[in-house]
Amino acid sequence: MESEEIDESEIVERIFEAVIEQRLPPGTKLSESALCEAFGVGRMRIRRSLLLLASREVVELHANRGAFVASPTAEQAREVFEARLALEPNIARLAVQRASDEDIAALVHHLEMESVAHKERHRHDAIRLSGQFHTMLAQVTGNAILIRSMKELVTRTSLIIGIFGAGVSNCRDDDHAEIVEAFHTRDAEKAAWMMTLHLKHIESHLHLGAAATDTVDLVQLFGK
Repeated sequence: MESEEIDESEIVERIFEAVIEQRLPPGTKLSESALCEAFGVGRMRIRRSLLLLASREVVELHANRGAFVASPTAEQAREVFEARLALEPNIARLAVQRASDEDIAALVHHLEMESVAHKERHRHDAIRLSGQFHTMLAQVTGNAILIRSMKELVTRTSLIIGIFGAGVSNCRDDDHAEIVEAFHTRDAEKAAWMMTLHLKHIESHLHLGAAATDTVDLVQLFGK
C-alpha cells in the first residue's frame, strides 16, 4: 500500500541529493523492489520517479537490466569541464556586477558553513555545500537559463568526481573564499579569473580512467 506522505518529487529529490553528495556512486543499480521498501511506496511510483531522474540525466534506464545511477565517460567529463570553463567565469563576472549587499552576506554565510563542514570532516555536507556555492553564484546573476545550466553541470560534476576523483571533494573552500573576496572589492575580472583557476584545479586532480563502484544498501540509505 502506498504512503500518502511521500510523492514522486520527494523521492526524486532524495535520490538526486544522494547522487550529488556521492552517497550513491555512479553505476549503482537502483533496484525497484529495494526502493519500494525504502520509501514505502508502490512500484509505479518508483518507476515514475526513475523516469523523472532519467529526464535529468541523473539515472540511466536500460531495457531488461533496470535503472542505474548515470556513469559519465572520460570524454563526457572533459566536455563538462569545457562547458563549465566557458560559462562560469562569466557567471562570476556577472554575479559581482549584480550582487546586492544581501547576496554578498549570503555568500559569506555559505563560506562559513563550508569551512565548518571541512574542519569537522563532514564530507557529504562539504560536497553538497560546494556544489551549492556554484549554483548560488548563478542565482545572483538572476538569469534563469544560467541557473538551470549550473544545476545540471554541478550534478554532472558530482558524478564525474564520484568516478574519477578518488579522495577528491568537489571544491576547496579556500578557492571559494578568494572568489567571494572579489565580491567585497567589486572586482569582476578577478572573480572571473579566480573561477577559471578554480575549475582548472578541480579538473587537474581527476584521474580519467575506469573506477570500480561499491554496492549500496538502498533500504539502509533511504529507509526511515
